Amino acid sequence: MKKIASAALLAVFCLVLGAAPLAAQAGKTSPMADPRVRQAIAYAIDMKAIVDNLMSGKAIVANSMTPNGAWKVAGLNGYGYDPAKAKQLLKDARWDPNYVLDVVYYYGDQMTVDLMTAVQAYLADVGVKMTFRKLEGDLGSQLWVPPADPVNGPSAVKWDMAYAAVAALSMNEYYDRFIPGGASNSHTPADAKLTELIKATHAIDLGAQKKAFFELQKYENAVLPEIPLYYQQVFVVQSKRLDRAGAPYGNEQFNYDWNIVKWDLPKDASGKKVLKTNGGPVSFFEAPFLNPGLFMSTKVLFDHLVVADASLTPYKGQLASSYKVSPDGKTISFTLRDGIAWHDGSPITPEDVKWTYEFSAKVPTLNAVFGSMLKALEGYQDYKEGRASEIRGIAIKGRTVTFTYATPDSNALLCFSQFPPLPKKHFAGVDPLQFQQAAFWQKPVGSGPFMLKEVSMGNYATFVPFKQYFGGTAKIDEIQMYPSGESDPNFSKNAAAGQLDYGYTKSVEDVLALEKLANLKVTPVDIRYTRLFFVNKFPKP
Repeated sequence: MKKIASAALLAVFCLVLGAAPLAAQAGKTSPMADPRVRQAIAYAIDMKAIVDNLMSGKAIVANSMTPNGAWKVAGLNGYGYDPAKAKQLLKDARWDPNYVLDVVYYYGDQMTVDLMTAVQAYLADVGVKMTFRKLEGDLGSQLWVPPADPVNGPSAVKWDMAYAAVAALSMNEYYDRFIPGGASNSHTPADAKLTELIKATHAIDLGAQKKAFFELQKYENAVLPEIPLYYQQVFVVQSKRLDRAGAPYGNEQFNYDWNIVKWDLPKDASGKKVLKTNGGPVSFFEAPFLNPGLFMSTKVLFDHLVVADASLTPYKGQLASSYKVSPDGKTISFTLRDGIAWHDGSPITPEDVKWTYEFSAKVPTLNAVFGSMLKALEGYQDYKEGRASEIRGIAIKGRTVTFTYATPDSNALLCFSQFPPLPKKHFAGVDPLQFQQAAFWQKPVGSGPFMLKEVSMGNYATFVPFKQYFGGTAKIDEIQMYPSGESDPNFSKNAAAGQLDYGYTKSVEDVLALEKLANLKVTPVDIRYTRLFFVNKFPKP
């Protein structure tokens, strides 16, 4: 397939192929564990044709998790379209032509379906059968739960490949998810060389850190623990009636100092200033330990110990009135503001802070950077393995909480700008393994500038200013959110109907439509964002 066919033609092709049941695993290995199979898949897919045709050129073909720029090493293999090489690699790996790859995804846009259909056809051209299906509900438990044995498995998830994305908080987030036994590593068995290279990237010295990333990318490019596909921007969309009060544009998928309390817009017919947006809950509010700022509801509900600027560099206290980092980076102390409160009026305490980070250490679907930061704390392992009832490296004195690290973590302060404290009293008796299923996530109590007024799951959520907010009462009277996941099929439709004052998207389809609307402003922002196939290399049960 030199040129990508239309989605309709490819769909017909797939119907002709038919779908065979998933072949049983033979022995104790996965066919995806052979790097030659992963290399063959990379060579089989014509990503340049997909980007040029399906995405109207609004993406860059990837050859690594790391996007192009100062952190990208030169000279990597681009795995250009080469079906003959793919066939030879599959032959060398003794690929079973009866095996059917189970590929999953969670985006709700048509472009994803078209992409899956194209990939299915490309793989069929080299003798690999594939089915694809969309996941619904609690994605974390279906995608990222690690196996009990991080060396031998078996897998705790059911798929062979997962089409997903890494919106990286730091460069380490691209790769920390491949550390054996780490939270969210559902896919990659222990690889001593890979682990050694990843750990080297946590050097405090910037020069040493960059050199380590270069070496890591070379190994990644050779063995393909994942299959990188393309890099993309995020697009911030706002109606021309919204005044952001000079707030900068940043990576909207994370938390930064956007000063929403000063945002303003005209009153509607009822005399209220109502901001309309997406990012409301579908069946529950998203817990903030995996995707800390991906959804609008999370962004307005929770504050953090410190706040970052638009470049995601922490620079001042938020819930903390002050903070101090020791010269060796091994201790960080936060002193909480006086008078700060949860949305139910109860005080935010140092005990809430300490409990949050201890509890999160036992949550299985945890952001990789956050997980690495916690692991560096003194006493983490004793606590995680049940030999201690608390993490020794988290201590309280008065209104100050101090975090002490066995080894300094270069992303520690960044983590505190993204992962918020939660109210301990609302999680009494909650199993960390069932964190997302807790009743709290049906009607959360936060600490941010807006509090939840009313929610009808799958229909709408309404937020109003939190009048006890330490940063002052917001000018906007009400935020109306309609429900959406990361991929929002109604985004451009609602924008065209005047039902969207603010939002952000990575959908090329949306952007092409939105750029034609006179009432909207679309601002592209360069971010660390890579779409890829995670490859499950563990044997299935």
